[in-house]
Amino acid sequence: MNFGLMDWRETFLSASGRLARTPFLVAAAILAAAVALYQGIVHDDTAQWLTGWFIYPPVLFCGVCVVSKRLHDRGRSGWWATLVIAALVALWPHPDGFFGLAFVLVAIWTVVELGVMPGEQGANRYGPNPLGDGISA
Repeated sequence: MNFGLMDWRETFLSASGRLARTPFLVAAAILAAAVALYQGIVHDDTAQWLTGWFIYPPVLFCGVCVVSKRLHDRGRSGWWATLVIAALVALWPHPDGFFGLAFVLVAIWTVVELGVMPGEQGANRYGPNPLGDGISA
């Protein structure tokens, strides 16, 4: 999958295949910006509770798809996305208590695993390398 020719609908709406590091970081930034924009516009807790039912589920779905694809690029099961998304939800807007600390550790692992480490070289069980053969994603 070439970053310049990337199908963004597939990136946000499908959990199959692989996603290289740079497109993952761009997609994650888009999702974070969407949530921040929504929360910046809707300040009232009641309004956020009512309208959040229309905003958060699609953002969570897209987040699971993006994280799953990146996990696939690292050779890991997309089911790990459940833990990653649960940690992000638990940490928002700030960590609290023992589980907060545990989720901070998951978040640190996520940043290193998905944002720093390169993808597997060559094809893996989830598909071909999104950057081509012999190149780290």
